[in-house]
Amino acid sequence: MARITKGILGGFSGKVGTVVGASWRGQDIIRSTPKPSSRQATGKQMLQQLKFKLVIGFLKPLTGIQNRYFGSGSGSKSRVNLAVSYTIGEAVQVTADIPKLIYSKVLITKGDLAGFQELSATPQTGSIIRFSWRDNSAQGNASATDKANVVCYSEELGTFEIFESVAARTGLTSDVKLPDYYSGEQVHVWAYFHNAEGNSASNSAYLGALTLA
Repeated sequence: MARITKGILGGFSGKVGTVVGASWRGQDIIRSTPKPSSRQATGKQMLQQLKFKLVIGFLKPLTGIQNRYFGSGSGSKSRVNLAVSYTIGEAVQVTADIPKLIYSKVLITKGDLAGFQELSATPQTGSIIRFSWRDNSAQGNASATDKANVVCYSEELGTFEIFESVAARTGLTSDVKLPDYYSGEQVHVWAYFHNAEGNSASNSAYLGALTLA
């Protein structure tokens, strides 16, 4: 791989002859066209590919959140890459060669901001989930202006519902309403805080699988 520093053509994207041009982390690069492999993937390689496909498919709708609030994104790995690596390594279980997500170990966000204290979530009539928590805005790096956020996922429907900035940390309670077609469906629920500046977040908290009324 080579980096383009200057030239009469500047950077380019796509394939030209035997080289491919692209932009990577704000820099123009060129590399040779990869040669197709005739080797058949081993069982271990195929399992890793299945894990990767499972995790990428699951996390894709969360890219906007994780690009801001998952780790530090230092070095060559972006925050999204860190989220993928974490999920594959910590939140996937293999049974009979079939990888499955362990939702209780999934992190939507990963950061140093103080999280929730005594957080609970209770389904209400009308596809509503009621959240409540204790005010810990005076502890550590917590602030009264931190914002609570909620992420819900239906495995059956394969869909996310994301609710950002639903309440301040000192609000102590918030109701979020999912579309009516979620009635009777089971959803996995996570919540997290981010600060008012939008540059720091807590580790997300998993609240279990709730059946909506």
